[in-house]
Amino acid sequence: MSAIYQHTCQTEGCDKPAALQCPKCAKLGIESYFCSQDCFRSSWNAHKAAHVVSDPKATYNPFPKYPYTGSLRPEYPLTPRREVPESIPRPDYAEREDGMSMMERSYGNAQMSTVSGSDEETMRKVCILGREVLDIAARTIRPGVTTDEIDRAVHEATIERNAYPSPLNYYNFPKSVCISVNEVICHGIPDQRKLVDGDIVNIDISLYKDGFHADLNKTYFVGKVDDASKKLVKTTRECLQKAIDMVKPGIKYRDLGAAIEKHAKANGFSVVRTYCGHGVGKMFHSAPNVPHYASNRAIGVMKPGHVFTIEPMINAGSYDDQTWKDGWTAVTVDGKRSAQFEHVVLVTEDGHEVLTRRLPTSPESQLDRI
Repeated sequence: MSAIYQHTCQTEGCDKPAALQCPKCAKLGIESYFCSQDCFRSSWNAHKAAHVVSDPKATYNPFPKYPYTGSLRPEYPLTPRREVPESIPRPDYAEREDGMSMMERSYGNAQMSTVSGSDEETMRKVCILGREVLDIAARTIRPGVTTDEIDRAVHEATIERNAYPSPLNYYNFPKSVCISVNEVICHGIPDQRKLVDGDIVNIDISLYKDGFHADLNKTYFVGKVDDASKKLVKTTRECLQKAIDMVKPGIKYRDLGAAIEKHAKANGFSVVRTYCGHGVGKMFHSAPNVPHYASNRAIGVMKPGHVFTIEPMINAGSYDDQTWKDGWTAVTVDGKRSAQFEHVVLVTEDGHEVLTRRLPTSPESQLDRI
């Protein structure tokens, strides 16, 4: 999971940051935010229509006037927030009204994510659990399944491991996993939309256990996918591997982006610049920042014990992005497809270790069949 965006006001013509949520929508599991009571009152006549769902199975587009860039549309209502047993330890933001991590806010980018000794072993175990949950989610993918159903599977698998789903309530994110389909770059909110034959879908798993976060993602094919999408997904995975292969003590974090962008451009694709990899461990997001494009200004040199994600987002068209009115869903500006892969990498004394690598029980890689 990458960078954070605020919600914006849903009043027509108002794009101010918004934190005030309609109480009725909150009960229905509908995302709706306003910047002020005045905007809420002025929008009431139009907004209240969102509360009326005569058919419980009916879905609707909550932002009908939004200028969508591609064919994908959100399908609401969202299901209510899933419960986490009280016995499961939570990160510091889990119960906050604003979802803000005070630990992250206190340290900012000054705290490099580093592990050693018992912490290293704990981080390794937590990342294995994250991989197990991703593999469970992968087995649910098929035409006809909704992204909300995948969210349920992820949530249940996470709490079965006595872990907390890290995205849940992180800056008010409403679900337990980010699921990004087709032109969605990242941070897609699981909803009632059914996957269809030919989609590509990214599942971004993050979980918290024993004081540490794991974070990984992968893009999958849904049914029969066109050759252009296959090339995009394959190239994206290769971009990630080229960056991983560079990781060892003494390498500058900013150098990874050049390798990623060179390979992406050679295959006719572009690299998203808004979102980057990051340190991960006791905090969900921390230093270092790991941009995926060339000529970036990231600071820092890799040292043994550093733990971070590499998670390139590669677009079929322009690298520019925009965000839906839900304040989270990042999409390509031209509606063309985007793919992403992510691993947690530990810098070792003589190289690196991929903590979220495939397990012997992981499903067969779809890329092996291309």
